[in-house]
Amino acid sequence: MLLMTKAHHSNIVSQRAGPKGRSPWTGVSQFLQTSQKIIQFASGKEPQPGDTIIYVAGAFDLFHIGHVDFLEKVHQLAERPYIIAGLHFDQEVNRYKGKNYPIMNIHERTLSVLACRYVSEVVIGAPYAVTADLLDHFRVTLVCHGMTEVVPDKDGSDPYEEPKRRGIFQLVDSGSNLTTDLIVQRIIKNRLEFEARNQKKEAKELAVLEAMKKLEEEKHYASRELMYGLQNAAASPSSGGAKSFSREDP
Repeated sequence: MLLMTKAHHSNIVSQRAGPKGRSPWTGVSQFLQTSQKIIQFASGKEPQPGDTIIYVAGAFDLFHIGHVDFLEKVHQLAERPYIIAGLHFDQEVNRYKGKNYPIMNIHERTLSVLACRYVSEVVIGAPYAVTADLLDHFRVTLVCHGMTEVVPDKDGSDPYEEPKRRGIFQLVDSGSNLTTDLIVQRIIKNRLEFEARNQKKEAKELAVLEAMKKLEEEKHYASRELMYGLQNAAASPSSGGAKSFSREDP
């Protein structure tokens, strides 16, 4: 998953096309999202009169402490905050993040964000541009974004143009420098170190194994030489052997 390839973006059907995909033991499965799973994670709270409805949008991939710190800071902006998190579809995230992002699909990211205590609602597959329709529909009071770069929309426009025009856009510094990219880099670095460490360990083990085999061969050869020597000694007459006597001897 974290080898920075786009393999997990390929169609699940094409992965099952080969003979390996038809194995009864090994194959490809797909995460099945259900309404009950979402309900288990959702707060179930509706915005109440007097609530400050705050909208945040993003990928929220590999939901980590940096995301939590950001949402906590957003939560502190109002006395009665109601935070709505808009999650972009996988294809949209891959457009502006590139590589093999997102690591987690939209369903996994949804449950991760819903589990956060600061989030009241999640928009699954939110539009990249924060439109007037979206702001009016949810009666958004404030739109927040972190300190990460804002990538332009497909047409080159600013996705936060509308909330900026309304004067309800605000940048929020989470105080954390942890990002999804940094987590991926750490995982890859640890993987490479793990592989290098295992290769050294394997080389040492092979050297010990070769030494043990060589010692065993030498012991076997010495044992054969000893047996061969004993057999030759038993078969040949001794130079100082005992003399034989007959009854006629005086």
